[in-house]
Amino acid sequence: MTAAEPPGLETQRREIESLLRDSELRAGDSWYVVERRWYEQWKEFVETGDQNSSSFPGQIDNTELFEDLDSFHLKERLVENEDFMLVPAEAWHRLLAWYGTVDGQPPLERKVVDLPSTLKVEVYPIEIFLCLHSNMENVITAKFSRADSIREVMCEAFMVPAGSECRLWMKSSDSSCERLRNVHVSVLDACLSSGMTVIMEMRNADGTWPSSRPQIMRNSVEEQDSYRGQPGVCGLTNLGNTCFMNSALQCLSNAPPLTEYFLQSSYLEELNFTNPLGMKGEIAEAYADVIKQMWSGRHYSVVPRVFKTKVGHFASQFLGYQQHDSQELLSFLLDGLHEDLNRVKNKEYIELRDAEGRPDQEVAEEAWRNHRRRNDSVIVDTFHGLFKSTLVCPECHKVSVTFDPFCYLSVPLPVSKERVMEVFFVSLDPHAKPAQVTPLLVCVCVCVCVCVFQMVVADVFNHRFYKIYNADESLSCILDRDDIFVYELSVLEEAEEQPVLLALYLRERSHYRDYGSGGSSYGTSLFGHPLLLSVEQRHCSRQALYQLILQRQTDRQAGRHTERQTDRQEDRQTGRQTEEDKQEEACSPSPPANQQPERRKRRKSLFTIQAVNSNGTTERGMGEGGTQPYVAIDWDPDMKKRFYNENEAEKYVKHSSMEVPQQQTTVQLQECIELFTTVETLEEENPWYCPVCKKHQLATKKLDLWSLPEVLIIHLKRFSYTKFTREKLDSIVDFPLRDLDFSDSLLRKSLSNGEPPSRYDLIAVSNHYGGLRDGHYTSYARNKDNDQWYYFDDSKVTYAREDQIVVSLTSSNS
Repeated sequence: MTAAEPPGLETQRREIESLLRDSELRAGDSWYVVERRWYEQWKEFVETGDQNSSSFPGQIDNTELFEDLDSFHLKERLVENEDFMLVPAEAWHRLLAWYGTVDGQPPLERKVVDLPSTLKVEVYPIEIFLCLHSNMENVITAKFSRADSIREVMCEAFMVPAGSECRLWMKSSDSSCERLRNVHVSVLDACLSSGMTVIMEMRNADGTWPSSRPQIMRNSVEEQDSYRGQPGVCGLTNLGNTCFMNSALQCLSNAPPLTEYFLQSSYLEELNFTNPLGMKGEIAEAYADVIKQMWSGRHYSVVPRVFKTKVGHFASQFLGYQQHDSQELLSFLLDGLHEDLNRVKNKEYIELRDAEGRPDQEVAEEAWRNHRRRNDSVIVDTFHGLFKSTLVCPECHKVSVTFDPFCYLSVPLPVSKERVMEVFFVSLDPHAKPAQVTPLLVCVCVCVCVCVFQMVVADVFNHRFYKIYNADESLSCILDRDDIFVYELSVLEEAEEQPVLLALYLRERSHYRDYGSGGSSYGTSLFGHPLLLSVEQRHCSRQALYQLILQRQTDRQAGRHTERQTDRQEDRQTGRQTEEDKQEEACSPSPPANQQPERRKRRKSLFTIQAVNSNGTTERGMGEGGTQPYVAIDWDPDMKKRFYNENEAEKYVKHSSMEVPQQQTTVQLQECIELFTTVETLEEENPWYCPVCKKHQLATKKLDLWSLPEVLIIHLKRFSYTKFTREKLDSIVDFPLRDLDFSDSLLRKSLSNGEPPSRYDLIAVSNHYGGLRDGHYTSYARNKDNDQWYYFDDSKVTYAREDQIVVSLTSSNS
């Protein structure tokens, strides 16, 4: 390199010494290696000589530092101040300008690296082997400073084309591979060391990666690579009860701002690998992979297996293959994407202030600024709005106003105070079949002309009384799925004492004795509907109960069994006393003294009576246990077969009230939004601490909408969870497909240019078919490129018309 005219020797000496004296080591700065003998020659020249001195050093020559002049590799184990000198970049550039270098010799630029305990100039950089995933046989060697970023390795060494999306894998000497996720960290922080191999792969045109191309669903004999379809019109394979996830993904995929952000690879610059609230960028990357495949236009359907695995890894509630709520998945995903893409790397502590009478505009702007100081991502840009929350203390009337960000509106559905219930009325009339009616008690007494005080309500499950209700219990205790029976009780005229409510279970004895329990008892199994009897205390002996039950049971349960048949059975006699007879006689109560049995005759009973627990299993003495007595009526199998008609016993007649069609409630979406903004009182489990009263209060709370996001997510709270009930509300919610207007609901009336509008067009809907514990999720979505609506049912995608959406949503209770 040809040198320029240098300044005077004293000026050279003074400038270089000043730079050496004042330059400090700073991580990332460049310093240069100069051969010590040349540097000492230069010092002697500028200190003692003149322009014509024989001590002139000539061009900078580092020949003695190289192993050879072909590769220009540094010799091993060179020592600073013995073999070479280190000069800062400014000093090097001046020396280079004054003296030049020997032809062909590269400058020995070295970076300052921040090692765990010190800063030092890295004389020997890391030597790494590089190759492409598509051509792993062609390996090149490159040297990098520990201070270089992984991105420099990717872009400079591999000469990545502009707009290409790549990822790197680090292969150790033991052949194990690890993904280099954060390309913005240094080679040192990435733990790269000499001898390692870095493999680069570029994303395929169909959105997959060469190293992990997932299984692709083929809907025809065509090869997938030859398929070209509308981008975004792509199904998602159901991996086992993952329709809830597929529905949420399809809706989010058709939100244009977010999808464009991922398709343009903008997320690569904003991945946050250090956020303790995030997922090390893995959720954002997994979501990006799904979106790029869905919008490549090269798939009928893709398998989101990697995405599901990542979700389950970071949110254990989604592990396995159980059905979940689509909105819960969407909430987790939006939060995970936000934290993975949060542009704020170090969240500062911000003390929130109450309004304290300040104007809403001022408080709202302050709240939004504070939110953005800790939360700044594409999710906030696209989906976050602002609530105004007003709390009023019921005691001191302190008013607290705060503004809080939100990501979606969870709006309640108006719930009617009226409730439709189906119950079975069991009449005392032995020939009347149970009637199925809709009202309860008071309504029942009107329908069947029976006094309320003669009826008892019970929940029957699996031939047992699951619960017998008290008259003062709330209807909220009864779930919609319960089988509710209303029993008519007999009126005990001139009763001397409080009658006993007796619960009767029907049991069938097995043909064989249960020798495992001692050989003296029989195995039993419950059958039929249980009964309730109102009995006077004095009639609670086995013999008296037998007569009462016989009168009711034989006529009710035998169906076509006539009085004549009963009389004939009662008169039936046996020629000899069997073992079974002996046992029944031993178990029977002793008759009164004035009613001695006839030894020459023995009547065969239809059934025997046994006191049991509430489950109808454990035998116990009469009156033992809880306040409610339970009695089992044990039938011999032959007797049951002869005198009990199961088909007749299961029949019921529909009351006229059941013929009235139940009108499904229809509400407007605007009603749900208005209900969301109504004043409510806080629940006891979630009180508010009043700063004036210095205690927790059940304050009144009102939410108002201050500002809305670009894309608004509305969640209809169809699944109702209370202390007693778990149900899905099936009200029809009517909503517009275009121009959903929030202008009347927004407190902030003056919107500046560029702010989100108050009118919205529908772009996607997540539908749920079925009940609380089962059902199926699908979705409707409008494609951002062609404005066509599509129906997504897991891997199946079909065209949809706008008029179909309204009808289908009405039937699906979405």
